[in-house]
Amino acid sequence: MKKIAIYGKGGIGKSTIASALSASISLLGYRVMQIGCDPKADSTINLTHGLTVTPVMNYLARNGICSSLEAIVVEGFNGIACVETGGPTPGLGCAGRGIITTFNILDDLNAYEIYKPDFVLYDVLGDVVCGGFAMPIRHGYADEVIIVTSGEKMSLFAANNIKNAIDSFAERKYARLRGLILNRRNIDGEEHIVQEFAREIGTKVIGDIPRDSNIQLYEQQNKTVVEGDPNLDISQMIMKIAANIVNDAGVSNA
Repeated sequence: MKKIAIYGKGGIGKSTIASALSASISLLGYRVMQIGCDPKADSTINLTHGLTVTPVMNYLARNGICSSLEAIVVEGFNGIACVETGGPTPGLGCAGRGIITTFNILDDLNAYEIYKPDFVLYDVLGDVVCGGFAMPIRHGYADEVIIVTSGEKMSLFAANNIKNAIDSFAERKYARLRGLILNRRNIDGEEHIVQEFAREIGTKVIGDIPRDSNIQLYEQQNKTVVEGDPNLDISQMIMKIAANIVNDAGVSNA
């Protein structure tokens, strides 16, 4: 089992890319689980055709305890197991605690043994890399981190903060930075800007996703573009990124 945390600034398209990668990896014949680690709980909506995944924190608020995986896991596109951490009421509590609580519940209920995913993708908000949001890095839940960024200043600023968080745990042999995925905003010199940034922080760009209206077209149908039309050029590009991630992971799809 390979666990990959996908980080990035809010609004950068991280959840869209995470879901498209999950869909692609599943189409390559692997079992996939995607865990949305954002209080908005909208990470997996394009994998469930809009079906609501009950956020773990919401379930706990109503019931006090969670003793059933069926209550918090929805099977989405191509058998992908979808989980959402959720978070507290805005202005109350710490959103990062939702991640910690969810991870503990999934462990207690033996989720990984039951669903047997070959790949687990954590979709993690990267604006704040506090204890909770750094959980996949800090506690070794993820083997690798992929950062989604554009060439915009604030997106790169968030990416640099995430890289610093990874570096702070390097001596403990926690998650390593796998690379960057450029999600283009079509600003001047964007490819050069991101390639130079990658060089400066000692990593590489492992994917380059152009702006494509087909992504939004299928999102309006609560689908990833990969599910909507796998033969489109943009779908093939995302599938290629997923294949490279899988090949480097060395996980067999027995």
